[in-house]
Amino acid sequence: LPMTSVIVRSSVNINAGGRTKLSAILHGVLLVLCVVTMPQWLNEIPLAALAAILITTGLKLASPVLFKSMWNEGTRQFLPFAITIAAIVLTDLLVGVLIGLGITILFILHSNLRRPLRRIMEKHSSGDVLRIELANQVSFLNRATIEKTLHDVPRGGHVLIDARSTDYIDPDIRDLISDFHDTTSKAHGVEVSLVGFKDHYDFNDHIEFIDFTSREVQSGLTPVAVLGILQDGNRRFLAGERIQRDFSRQVAATASGQFPMAAVLSCIDSRTPAEVIFDLGLGDIFSARVAGNIAARDLIGSMEYACVVAGSKLVVVMGHTSCGAVNAAVDLICSQKTAAEATGCGNLDGLVTEIQQCIDPKTCKLPNQWLPGEKAAYSNEVSRCNVIRTIHVIRERSTALDKLVREGKIAIVGALYDVSTGQVTFFQTQESSLAKLELPMATMAV
Repeated sequence: LPMTSVIVRSSVNINAGGRTKLSAILHGVLLVLCVVTMPQWLNEIPLAALAAILITTGLKLASPVLFKSMWNEGTRQFLPFAITIAAIVLTDLLVGVLIGLGITILFILHSNLRRPLRRIMEKHSSGDVLRIELANQVSFLNRATIEKTLHDVPRGGHVLIDARSTDYIDPDIRDLISDFHDTTSKAHGVEVSLVGFKDHYDFNDHIEFIDFTSREVQSGLTPVAVLGILQDGNRRFLAGERIQRDFSRQVAATASGQFPMAAVLSCIDSRTPAEVIFDLGLGDIFSARVAGNIAARDLIGSMEYACVVAGSKLVVVMGHTSCGAVNAAVDLICSQKTAAEATGCGNLDGLVTEIQQCIDPKTCKLPNQWLPGEKAAYSNEVSRCNVIRTIHVIRERSTALDKLVREGKIAIVGALYDVSTGQVTFFQTQESSLAKLELPMATMAV
């Protein structure tokens, strides 16, 4: 009953159509007027009637749905809720609320003590960076954890202390960070970057590491290293752990020149942006896109520029599942029609014809002859074979790129992006590189 008597004061306003704080003030004024002007009449109301009203209102508010909702939020939410209710029932409103408040504070302190920061090892093209994301509230209770994390950074490592999500940092913690930044890190040979600190903390945001592909970074990379960076990026993309990048900083840093580490030839499909699915920043790759990721002459020229002139170390030919261009190529060859006849688009036939080089007409079926799921699997296999053929065409039609592969300066690998999962599967062919890569070997199958 005491709990309900508190809740009903707000629920009455809501049920009466109240929308602002003024409704609560007006409700309070009405209560005061009643108490001052007609206390005798109020005392005539039977307590049983008040109890019935409060119980009815309480049952509506404290419904099983509310308890289920609190339970679904986990024990950290449900236990303070349940303990508060029990304390109010067993004691009185004031004592019960104070007990509940104390329990809640203990849970908050325990949570804050256990998780004052989040450690994320970011793999940039220039090297690994340990990002330490501080919690929303960082108190003196967190000093031991933060101090241990900072001192565990290996010699020669780089740490980024990220306070962008932090509203309050205890002065003791600020002193710890300042001392580590100014003194301890230099003694340990650790580079420290700071970002997101509020102006009144007397910390200047600065980044000491290179988070884009510079000339120095590019020159120190190998085709295998670049492949590893792309694989790691896709794993982060799948896990939802993408690197937090300052794109405005990258715009300024790359304005004077670009030194991408790879060139990616992919489809124009809106679901396959290479920079996103490989978790890359500005200036990291050349991205060439055409329907069906075919090796047209101008695209081969673009890749020659990327590798011969700009110094990229890897070419990735990336197809994808559920490719519209591939599906169209399959439908057209099976129906023995041209793209112009089927769609009225006069410039599609050259593109479709390139993809159809991977298709054996003997394996075609009419639309009503495909089994459920068979057409999709067949088209996805054509996409894979189209990637393999494109690698061959690049080597065949570009003497410049062929020479770089034979010299071991670049590699040309294939990849298939699954639009339903976001995963990129890399593979190699006999023409991918001078030395065999640690990738599955792919051959034509359609």
